[in-house]
Amino acid sequence: MENPINLLYLEKISKELSLQPRQVTATALLLKEGATVPFIARYRKEVTGSMDEVQIANVRDRLTQLAEVDARRDAILKSLLERNLLSDPLKKGIHDAQTLSALEDLFAPHRPKKRTRATIAKEQGLEPLSEILWEQNPETKPTEEAEKFISQEKGVENSDQALAGARDLLAERISDDKEARSRLRTLFEQEGVISSKVLTGKEAEGEKYKDYFEWKEPVSKSPSHRVLAMRRGEKESFLMVRITPPEATALQILEALYVKGSSPVSQQIKLAVHDCYKRLLSISMETEARLESKKKADTEAIRVFSENLRELLLASPLGQKNTIGIDPGFRTGCKVVILDRQGKLLHNDVIYPDRHATEAAEKIKGFCQHFKTEAIAIGNGTAGRETEAFVRALKLPAAIAIVSVNESGASIYSASEAAREEFPDQDITVRGSVSIARRLMDPLAELVKLDPKSIGVGQYQHDVDQYALKRSLDDVVMSCVNGVGVEVNTASKQLLSYVSGIGAQIADNIVKQRNETGPFKTREELKKVPRLGAKAFEQAAGFLRINDAANPLDRSAVHPESYPIVEKMAHDLNCTVSDLMTNELLRKKIDLQKYVTETVGIPTLKDIVNELNKPGRDPREKFEAFQFAEGVSKIEDLKPGLKLPGIVTNVTAFGAFVDIGVHQDGLVHISQLADTFVQNPSEHVKVSQKVTVTVVDVDPSRKRIALSMKTHPDLGARPSGSGAPASSAPRREDRSPRPMSSSSPRGSQPFGVSLGL
Repeated sequence: MENPINLLYLEKISKELSLQPRQVTATALLLKEGATVPFIARYRKEVTGSMDEVQIANVRDRLTQLAEVDARRDAILKSLLERNLLSDPLKKGIHDAQTLSALEDLFAPHRPKKRTRATIAKEQGLEPLSEILWEQNPETKPTEEAEKFISQEKGVENSDQALAGARDLLAERISDDKEARSRLRTLFEQEGVISSKVLTGKEAEGEKYKDYFEWKEPVSKSPSHRVLAMRRGEKESFLMVRITPPEATALQILEALYVKGSSPVSQQIKLAVHDCYKRLLSISMETEARLESKKKADTEAIRVFSENLRELLLASPLGQKNTIGIDPGFRTGCKVVILDRQGKLLHNDVIYPDRHATEAAEKIKGFCQHFKTEAIAIGNGTAGRETEAFVRALKLPAAIAIVSVNESGASIYSASEAAREEFPDQDITVRGSVSIARRLMDPLAELVKLDPKSIGVGQYQHDVDQYALKRSLDDVVMSCVNGVGVEVNTASKQLLSYVSGIGAQIADNIVKQRNETGPFKTREELKKVPRLGAKAFEQAAGFLRINDAANPLDRSAVHPESYPIVEKMAHDLNCTVSDLMTNELLRKKIDLQKYVTETVGIPTLKDIVNELNKPGRDPREKFEAFQFAEGVSKIEDLKPGLKLPGIVTNVTAFGAFVDIGVHQDGLVHISQLADTFVQNPSEHVKVSQKVTVTVVDVDPSRKRIALSMKTHPDLGARPSGSGAPASSAPRREDRSPRPMSSSSPRGSQPFGVSLGL
């Protein structure tokens, strides 16, 4: 953190997040020292009071936000000081302001402006007249006062022009008033309506946004996906989007603030108020409302994306198995690769199941026998189901698992710098096939090689704040990598770079040293890696594993700083550390209170004992093979009422997309997720979850499939109110929910490519 810790920040954050001040202070200090969120959550529980990763990240993000407010405060003060506009009351108000909007409201009257109608009126000498009108003395006769300011030289031809100029000054004055802005901001928040209309002549071209040709709803209740869909339609010049409150209510608020009575001079103020709202304030406040609605929509979309990414990264790994990877493709042939248990490429070939079935069968059987194959991973892209059916028909030994693997982003990886560096002498088809096989073996280790946005489990990922999205997704990847742990002697540099305290450069140095001097035998040897200093070692060591290390603790999540504690436990029980890790009866004899110190408390001691129980245990669920329904491989095979197994591929605000093995995902609308009311789909289904669905409706011409997870679904029903067609599934390459009229089969383009949007 670049800025020093502000004590006021800590007090404010503790109240906002319902945390003890000491917790926030301790977390802020650790963050300032360079500690990562996973490290603090796992190894500094006594310091923070056992705060979890979410709480720690919230403190970090709020510290950043408050620092941004202070930076803007300093910029405003500097601007006012340089122009000799900083009065004591204004200075106090700026120092007391707690939000960016409050700061901007105070700065508004003094902001350097372009030439406006008000500045022209000021140049014409009409400011004194505006002050006379502003007083609203019932005895004042506006026309008589205005005649005093007629000046041919200044361009004021008559009293009407003088009054108009004075009202322009008053309109800008009202527009800059913080009270007016505050009241209208609240009105826009509470009663603003977001509406969209199709632009004239764009009906046919913009048909994918048909749901929004005539749309209107309270902006406070408009879900993320609808706000982002409308904004995208507007950006592409198909829709006109507005956020407006009832105009009569807005005018009533302003009149109550500024119009006193009904005298002729008050009528001038009323005219100024109406002009101010229609020409200035409504536009300014709508801009703010649009930005705020976008911010809220982004936050929700990023949350959905992050939750989906976490589930995908933590999908069950098959583990270290001799694996064949097949990238399906009948026209150009299926690319076949053979990997050993460490994921090393041993051989590659091409088979043609449709044209040379006998030869293809002999090759696969030969590979299985020669390389002692334990699993076959088949990509789920074009011809994936046909290739799977071909392999299953070979009647291979039952011990060989045949698994359809989500190949999302494999083509992006195969063309990436990481793939070229790993396989410089292989073409992209080989690299893509290797990625498919490795995803089966360890999804996390392979998927970290991709930009998370390329994996395609997001919601309007290209439309949200890219900085906020990257930060959130990086947090998720780091959390998953450190939660699982990393074998330092086999991990790629991409995987190592997400380990707490390491980063890209140190990860590269670890791999280079590993290649030059051989595998690391102890965690201590990591200290010899260039640039991996004491701080980086402290952050990283507990998350790195050396599975064949002589010291059993090097294979566990016990941090090296706690080794003396474990050794003392073993000494007190007159046994070795290995005995302690393998003998449950010995562990039950440990009295944790004996090992409490000033820096180590019961939370850490419990973590240590839990780790001794299952050292280095992978927290991911055990792998279970999944198989799609036989005889159902294309959309034409589907009929309403058919029950099928499926895998959830994306969860959105309006439902979940499910792969049922027909090259086109179906949508389980939120209203079809359960027999009871569902408010948040992510509370009912997760990405990679295996589910059973019923086909409700099929439209082969538009490649739409409506599914249900209800016990007794209403067949043929088309749920409404989602803001997206009920049975529309976006292309696997860009699974961002949006109103669409069609979608394309998987595998036609890389993940992350917008569907023409």
